[in-house]
Amino acid sequence: MDIFLKIVLLVFSVGLIAVVLLQKGKSAGLSGAISGGAEHLFGKTKARGMELVLQRVTVALAAGFFIMSIVVAIFVD
Repeated sequence: MDIFLKIVLLVFSVGLIAVVLLQKGKSAGLSGAISGGAEHLFGKTKARGMELVLQRVTVALAAGFFIMSIVVAIFVD
């Protein structure tokens, strides 16, 4: 059980890293970081196609990583 939980956590972490690296940057520079957050917040840019799939997979993998991290911390000594 100990090794299985660690392997599942490793799969989530490697998957999360891969999916984040596959996404392209939303904007560049400090001005893009400030205005890009506002545009994302108010929904002016909508993800479509592969961007939407990568965004949803990222959220799922991040949630799985978070949950598995807590499970491993609790059950594995």
